[in-house]
Amino acid sequence: MSTHRTNTTTNTTTTTGSTGTGDDVTGVTFRSLRALRRAAAVAVLAAAGVLAAAGAASAHVTVHPESYVKGATDGVLSFRVPDEDDAAATTKVQVFLPTDHPVLGVLVSPRDGWTASVTNTRLKTPVKTDDGTITDAVSEITWTGGKIAAGQFEDFDVAFGQLPDDVDRLTFKTLQTYSDGRTVRWIEEAAAGADEPENPAPVLELTAKGANEAAQDGTEATDPSASAKSSASSTASASGDDSTARGLGAAGLVVGVLGLAAAAFALVRGRSAGSRPE
Repeated sequence: MSTHRTNTTTNTTTTTGSTGTGDDVTGVTFRSLRALRRAAAVAVLAAAGVLAAAGAASAHVTVHPESYVKGATDGVLSFRVPDEDDAAATTKVQVFLPTDHPVLGVLVSPRDGWTASVTNTRLKTPVKTDDGTITDAVSEITWTGGKIAAGQFEDFDVAFGQLPDDVDRLTFKTLQTYSDGRTVRWIEEAAAGADEPENPAPVLELTAKGANEAAQDGTEATDPSASAKSSASSTASASGDDSTARGLGAAGLVVGVLGLAAAAFALVRGRSAGSRPE
């Protein structure tokens, strides 16, 4: 009688312990996620900073158009006053016109809800014109009675008869008073080559007469209303361009954040697939 012996072989599978490759992959994934989250947070903060900076840059008082030909006649200047206070409204605006290089023949356009007060000053040096010698000119215009709410702006239009032809720029220092009694003084002038000051005064550049003189010089366009429409169109275009630039910048930053999130998701899935047993 023969005896048959069966040998049974037991296969033992060794599983990597808690300190093996599995935990290493997870650790790398968690570290990568934390890094991506920090990068995303930085991108979000950068987006907020860009928008805040853009808002601050466009919040000061400005004059439109930004330039005129020297000696231009029968034109319109529009002073744009935004309200940048979250809790108070603008209730008073004072614009000071230079008298060393005076703007002649100033007329104030009516503005609903506002009352304009004009101050004339005798000139130290009279100005000779084709219509005679001018001995006084407007030195200050004050608007009261109205209100500019937070996040809104108002355009105050001023027509002129003639701009000076012996200077390169005109500075219009402006005071903006809020309903809480606070006054912002837009009176600072930037030095040549220096950064813009914190509270810059509105500045009108006066350019030399050239090929485009007819387009800016009012001698061939004596209708103030036409000049006003042109000024309004220019300011609307500038405002639109500024808003578009801010929108595109914000959109680009948002796309960057979404890209970081997608990269994080792909990394997690890839690491998870690599850690599964086959």
